Amino acid sequence: MAQTKTYEAIIIGGSYAGMSAALALGRSLRHTLIIDSGRPCNAPTPHSHNFLTRDGSTPQEIASLAKEQLDRYASLDFFKGLAEQAVKTGDGFEIQTQSRDRFFGKKLIFATGIRDRMPEIKGFSDCWGKSVIHCPYCHGYEFRNKRTGILAPSEKAYHLAMLVRNLTPELTLYTDPSGFSPEQFQKLKVHGIKIDSRKILELQHHQGQLQKLIFSDGIQELEALYAGLPFEQHSKLPMELGCSLDQQGYLQTDMLQRCTVGGIYACGDNSSGMRSLAQAVHSGNMAGAAVNGELASEYF
Repeated sequence: MAQTKTYEAIIIGGSYAGMSAALALGRSLRHTLIIDSGRPCNAPTPHSHNFLTRDGSTPQEIASLAKEQLDRYASLDFFKGLAEQAVKTGDGFEIQTQSRDRFFGKKLIFATGIRDRMPEIKGFSDCWGKSVIHCPYCHGYEFRNKRTGILAPSEKAYHLAMLVRNLTPELTLYTDPSGFSPEQFQKLKVHGIKIDSRKILELQHHQGQLQKLIFSDGIQELEALYAGLPFEQHSKLPMELGCSLDQQGYLQTDMLQRCTVGGIYACGDNSSGMRSLAQAVHSGNMAGAAVNGELASEYF
């Protein structure tokens, strides 16, 4: 049977950013609902890194511990399901889920993440998050001194090359070379970084661990591939409510994680290019504190 309840704050998205926001609100005794569909952005990743005290833990271990700690706070409610509609009301927001449950909240936090758009390369999605990776801080140490490639447009590839060169002496950029300036070409040459403009047809792998790149005219052995992928917002609801995106496609927020529509906040991967567990927790904590501060000001 569908339910209808009212909260001070509703958080859509219950991964690291959403739970971090909930912790700040729960510790301030704010009646808060976390709606989570159970589809985190890092689902394919076997281990999380670069997060103090949990370096190397699995995403599920970290999420389970966080949920266990949040369960101590009686003012926090969890709802497993998909938020499907969002409407601005007179004094807040109405959220309707796929199961037709309706929830009302004075403030709204989106911790909904992004969806990567995978290239049409055989084997690519099987390796994503395992040996086809996005971030040298999250994954680079585990692939140090390995045969490594970067698949991205020239500007992104050059930026990643600067970061990855310190981790491996064997680095190849799989990109269109026409986007590089003469100065950039020279830098890449000095550092022994190769450029290969051939189209990748397939990734050969074993259980997600990359072994070879397949081209129409040959094969290249490779153990790790950084990929700069295009993305889209995982949820359309912020835009339907009028929230603006920045030039890169992230939700536009200020230093307090406030979106461009009053009463709406965003945190985690949906609003930052610094895509990491630590950033998600930080921005979620900021969003939760900012929502509590706004509620406190209104009530005082």
